[in-house]
Amino acid sequence: MNRRDFIKTSGAAAAGMLLGVRKGFAMGIPKQKDKTSAGYPARMLGKTKQRVSVIAFGGIVVMKEQQENAKKIVENAVAKGISYFDVAPSYGDAELRLGSALEPFRKDVFLACKTVHRDKAAARQELEQSLKNMRTDHFDLYQLHAISDVEKDVKAALSKDGAIQTFLEAKKEGKIRFLGFSAHSPQAALTAMREFDFDTCMYPVNFVCHYNNKFDDEVLAEAKKRNMGIIALKAMALCPWQDGEEKIYSKCWYRPIDDRELAKKAISWTLSQGAAVAIPPGHENLFNMAMELAPMCLSCSESERAELIQTAAHTKALFPQG
Repeated sequence: MNRRDFIKTSGAAAAGMLLGVRKGFAMGIPKQKDKTSAGYPARMLGKTKQRVSVIAFGGIVVMKEQQENAKKIVENAVAKGISYFDVAPSYGDAELRLGSALEPFRKDVFLACKTVHRDKAAARQELEQSLKNMRTDHFDLYQLHAISDVEKDVKAALSKDGAIQTFLEAKKEGKIRFLGFSAHSPQAALTAMREFDFDTCMYPVNFVCHYNNKFDDEVLAEAKKRNMGIIALKAMALCPWQDGEEKIYSKCWYRPIDDRELAKKAISWTLSQGAAVAIPPGHENLFNMAMELAPMCLSCSESERAELIQTAAHTKALFPQG
């Protein structure tokens, strides 16, 4: 083969390989960058530019667990590719349980924590204690926890003596990388986003609430406009517990979805709404189910949406007002 023929042949082979790669992507084969190092589906967390697993490990999973069992649960999650871990001081002993179990993997995961305090001094004290409990020198994300009242939560936290001052100081100190909030109130969430440049928004993204009252519409639209990382709460929530109903899931203040097929549709819907990551309910079996199902839940079909609309029509929304 002469040099000209060799170049032609090599060029054709390279073109064929490139076409094959492009065809593979078109067929839905995930690109490596859309996975964690262990091969689990991952997405970019908005303007943080951090790629995280689409399912998060909520610290409540290890709350009240024996330490040895907590260690096994965390090890299994990390081995399967979960890279986003979430915890808060208000989750009982979860920080102590998770801090010890997660310590060997700390450098390989994205760790988020929260504070319920709205003033600077108390927020600083809680931050330092959480760092100690979690056996780490920094949090990747630190959030105002459960803001609901515009004045008492949002305005207070963003004031000159508010918790946000601790957030900003700690960020300069290298103890916090990104700033966010969690909310169950559209008014509080919208006010927070419009008055401070947060990196992330943690909010309920639930099909029943959406189809009953559009609970998430305005908040998600605002978060997307600002390129914020969207962390979805309540993807697997069904409805409130009924009066007199046996609450068989003690870690859930709502009735969670434990039917596998409905859970698959519900997670698919949530992850199709622009969420980077979803946090499942705090029971180990429900977390494991979500972790297993999520790789099959990266899009939501029209037939699945139609079924969810029918389910929502006969279900009481967890958050009745938008």
